[in-house]
Amino acid sequence: MAKVELKKPIVEEIAAAVKDAQSVVLVDYRGLTVEQDTQLRKQLREAGITYKVYKNTMMNFAFKGTDCESLLPYLEGPSAVAISTEDATAPARVLCKFAKTADALEVKGGIVEGIAYDADGIKEIAKIPSREELLSKLLGSIQSPITNFARVMNQLAEKGGASECEEPVKAEEAPAEAEAAPAEEAAPAEEAPAAE
Repeated sequence: MAKVELKKPIVEEIAAAVKDAQSVVLVDYRGLTVEQDTQLRKQLREAGITYKVYKNTMMNFAFKGTDCESLLPYLEGPSAVAISTEDATAPARVLCKFAKTADALEVKGGIVEGIAYDADGIKEIAKIPSREELLSKLLGSIQSPITNFARVMNQLAEKGGASECEEPVKAEEAPAEAEAAPAEEAAPAEEAPAAE
C-alpha cells in the first residue's frame, strides 16, 4: 500500500473534524510531562473537546480550502489540535487555564467561529465565560426584579393590602408647612446692626 493511501484517511479525518467546528486551537505540547498531558486530555474530554496530535503535513493538507487555512503559518514544530463543535470558547478557555499551571504548553493560534486569532487573541477569548455561565447570569438578572416584586406583593398581602400601608401624613403635613411660612417671613424683617 502506498504512503499516500495510508495518509488519506488521516487527512479526511482531520478535514471532517474541522468542517463543522465552532473553534480549532493549535498548541505546542513539547515539554509536558506524561502526567500533565493526561490531565490536559481529561479536562478537554470533560469539556467535550477533541484533542489529537497530528503531523503538520497532514493538518496542512486537511486545512487547505477550509476556514482553518489561516492556521497554516502556525504549523511549525510539534502541534496538537483542540476542536470543539459545541462551545466556541471552550478550547481556548481550557487550554489557557491549563497553560497557567504548565508553562510548557504554548498556545499557537486558532479559529473561533471562522475568525483567525493569534496566541494573544486566543488568550483574550479564553476570558469569555461559557454559554451556560452567560445564560445563568442572564436568567439571574431577569429573575431578580421578579423576585423583588413578588417579595413586595407578599409584604402588602401580609399587611392587609395597599390601603393599610398608606401613611396618614397628608393631613399633618399641611399645618407644618403653614407654620414654617411665617417663620421664614420674620427672618428678613430683622436687619443686621450697622457696623461702626
